[in-house]
Amino acid sequence: MKIRVATYNIHKGVSSIRSTPRVLALKKAIAQFDADVVFLQEVQGKHDRNSAKFGDESRGHRHWPERAQHEYFAGDSHHSAYGMNAVYDHGHHGNALLSAYPIGGTHNHDVSDHAYEQRGILHCILDTPKCQVHCYVVHLGLFESGRGRQTQALIDCVKASAPNGEPVIIAGDFNDWRNNLSDKLRNELGVVEVFDELGARSRLGDLVRSFSGREKTVTPARTFPAALPFFRLDRIYVRGFKVDGAEVLHGALWAKLSDHAPIVANLKLA
Repeated sequence: MKIRVATYNIHKGVSSIRSTPRVLALKKAIAQFDADVVFLQEVQGKHDRNSAKFGDESRGHRHWPERAQHEYFAGDSHHSAYGMNAVYDHGHHGNALLSAYPIGGTHNHDVSDHAYEQRGILHCILDTPKCQVHCYVVHLGLFESGRGRQTQALIDCVKASAPNGEPVIIAGDFNDWRNNLSDKLRNELGVVEVFDELGARSRLGDLVRSFSGREKTVTPARTFPAALPFFRLDRIYVRGFKVDGAEVLHGALWAKLSDHAPIVANLKLA
């Protein structure tokens, strides 16, 4: 069984500069992934101010949907789940999952490290034709110490909810620009990051390592900022899957939609 997955931090559906609404364009862009499962971060479940400002059809054209963003993006083709993390007077945002497969169960785990930065891990169980697949949508904090504690919470969550080696996909914005967390996730959960396996297949890399005597090094892809990606913030980790391919989507379109570039990967159930 093949599954195409994507992860994308959509910056609450507004541009990084001037907070111009991008929700309608994001829906079309997400459809271009042609993905069975989409992991989304910074999804606006409710925003009364933007809804009032950009959703008034009397002004000409509606730029903000009446429905929550995850429901709007899912449309008629996908199921959706939402984990509310940050709550404020005029609305809330969090993580979301869009799935072509039925979602058999969901649970949002609060992993906020302090009151000023609310974070969560959205766990969804997908009922695929072959088996259940556990999906975890992740958005970790900006501070390294907090990310360490949140990563341990993620590990504990996966071990408790998928304890017997079930297929797992963990994806999202890890804010782990120095790549300090990958080894811990690999060792504790038996996962690989999608670019790990692709890098390991590089023949040139094998030749260089054989002559230099160096061990294989694996690094995630650069995804931030979207206009000129430099930092390696977004990841897709998998267990129980073979990685057939993965890429970061670059270009003018993606630079306009969010400050993060999306990752798309093709997986095959092992």
